[in-house]
Amino acid sequence: MIREFVDRESELRLLEEEWEKPGGRLIILYGRRRIGKTRLIGEFTRDKPGVLYFAEDTSPSLQMRQLQAACAAFLNDSLLASLEINSWEQLFTYLARHPPAGRGYLVIDEFTYLVRNDPTILSALQKTWDTDLAGSPWCILLCGSMLGLMSDLALSSTSPIYGRRTRDMLLEALQFSDARKFLSVPPLDALRIYLSIGGVPEYLLKAGDYETFSGFTTREFFDRYGYFYREPYFILSQEFRELKMYQSILQAIAYGNTTPASIAQFCGLDSRHLYPYLESMTRLGIIERELPVLVNTKKGVYRIKDRLFDFWYTFVFPNRQSIELNQVSIPDAHFDPYFGRQFEIFIRHEVIPKLFPGFTIGRWWYGEEEIDIVGYDDHSATIIFGECKWGVLTGKESQKILASLKEKSSHVRHARYTNEKFLLVARTIEGKEALRREGYLILDLDDVL
Repeated sequence: MIREFVDRESELRLLEEEWEKPGGRLIILYGRRRIGKTRLIGEFTRDKPGVLYFAEDTSPSLQMRQLQAACAAFLNDSLLASLEINSWEQLFTYLARHPPAGRGYLVIDEFTYLVRNDPTILSALQKTWDTDLAGSPWCILLCGSMLGLMSDLALSSTSPIYGRRTRDMLLEALQFSDARKFLSVPPLDALRIYLSIGGVPEYLLKAGDYETFSGFTTREFFDRYGYFYREPYFILSQEFRELKMYQSILQAIAYGNTTPASIAQFCGLDSRHLYPYLESMTRLGIIERELPVLVNTKKGVYRIKDRLFDFWYTFVFPNRQSIELNQVSIPDAHFDPYFGRQFEIFIRHEVIPKLFPGFTIGRWWYGEEEIDIVGYDDHSATIIFGECKWGVLTGKESQKILASLKEKSSHVRHARYTNEKFLLVARTIEGKEALRREGYLILDLDDVL
């Protein structure tokens, strides 16, 4: 099981750039639980002088005293250790006026605990930043997992520290090329695991204990003591109060209700009251709104963006009773529709952009017609039409799919893109070299993994 630090080169580079710049620096680092923020901080602060403080969900006065003690120990300041500090402003002002001799860091991990229990910490930080901290050698890094709070209270234009931050960084999941380094399973199972939990390092470390996709999901999803059996619920409960409504919306989308009207009907909710819930989950990256490319419309559809949530609401949520009774059994074939959908997204987001850099890539639909991948480039006047299949295709099946793709492409308004290419992606494609000689773009897992 992998333990070395994987990827995050660009994030580390940005943090190092902030460290090297003169004057005070105020960095906001945020991302969902388990995404690797603390590990990134550890890599960044290694061999650097400073204070790494892990906030807790306790009273502001206790947190203040603990941070005061940590700073006094770092600065070797007996006066600071003995002072009676009664406000965040008092503490920050002291640190600004008695800084370390050279560059030093002050990292507050899980900063959202402090904000939630005492929002005045933001105005105190803003005031001392404007008067003293901005010119000090302190490199301050505030890190948080509660994305709603981080967005509202630290990043929004109404926040007291808005405009003071010198860098904000949203730490996102790893792509498959790095995520697979955590896994010791065959390539196809590695892809299945990735399409089930995404690129969250902590999740991948857990999956790295298993030799097969089936063994992993049986123990960690479909067991009431499994690591992932309640994980989405914990994430939602950390961010939202109206859990039942958010759960109903996610269940509706997982069952194929993707328009606001159909979601609202499933949930028994007026459509006008649905949008705040959709916007909140969109902002946190749990769901996303998708619009068809090359179609002049504002009528989008919603899908569950977070892979763990999508897998959980597709397979765990509807089987909770069976799981509690230890009676769940899901045949492998029942996973195929899910993997077919996720495979298409994986190809569209992670494979095609690397093969065709600079192309605008998305999905097209109009009426009853749909094309999995449409990519276009204005400079070369090139357009790509592609289909993805989670299966093994014979040469005859491939020819039939490509013929259908050509017919559907005629419905796409693309007169300005005169250079057409047709793409087929599947797990396995028999006779793929012959199809390539005919001018088609053909990819299977041997080419992708």
